[in-house]
Amino acid sequence: MEPLGYDMQKKVLIPLPSQDFDPTEVAIPWKVLNDSQVKVVFATPTGSEAVCDQHMLTGSRLGPLAPLLAADKNALKAYQELTQADEFHHPIKWDEISPDQFQGLLLPGGHAQGMKEYLESSLLQKTVSHFFEINKPVGAICHGVVLAARSQRPDGRSVLYGRKTTALLASQEMAAWVLTCTWMGNYYRTYPQTVESEVTAALASPKHFLKGPTPLFRDSSSNLGHGFVVQDGTYLSARWPGDAHVFANAFMKMLR
Repeated sequence: MEPLGYDMQKKVLIPLPSQDFDPTEVAIPWKVLNDSQVKVVFATPTGSEAVCDQHMLTGSRLGPLAPLLAADKNALKAYQELTQADEFHHPIKWDEISPDQFQGLLLPGGHAQGMKEYLESSLLQKTVSHFFEINKPVGAICHGVVLAARSQRPDGRSVLYGRKTTALLASQEMAAWVLTCTWMGNYYRTYPQTVESEVTAALASPKHFLKGPTPLFRDSSSNLGHGFVVQDGTYLSARWPGDAHVFANAFMKMLR
């Protein structure tokens, strides 16, 4: 085991949109990193505190589907701790990001419309590309994989070209939309194209998109077996909030 100071020296960047990030996909990785004494630095467009997707946090408007779709008790507890952390209240600005100052990059997801400024940011795409170029650990979960897929190498191909990955499955995305579209419209459809479709199109082969076992249950700190991740070199990916614990722990191992 490394001495305590080993992880205290490490810094991980987590960029966020102004609003609508998924609370589970941010709070669980933050807690795992924080408990391991890794310094987390958040970054937002203006340096103001980000606001999570309130439907995912509280289950509002999800009705009887809330226990299935919204943050569970583990995520809620982690999120409560996160909102008491000084680094969450004082993020840096996106244009202040210097990849060389960090040992890793973590890209959370979220599906509500506020995520578009994050997913479509040329500045963040350049940041992601830089982390891949200097071969530092990059972790992406759910829609965070879309940001990675849109980030390009100098040859114009996606940084994911030639790598294996997973992401939010089309079956998950469409099921959530079908179950809620009657009263929530396209809340679960960030774009007309599914995450799986866009990410797969950026890969060298459709076979490089790995779906994993059927995602029926969420993982937890005591049951990592329900989670699924794909690691390819210094790149790690996961599908949905139900993979957040195994994703965070695998990313922590990569930092070491």
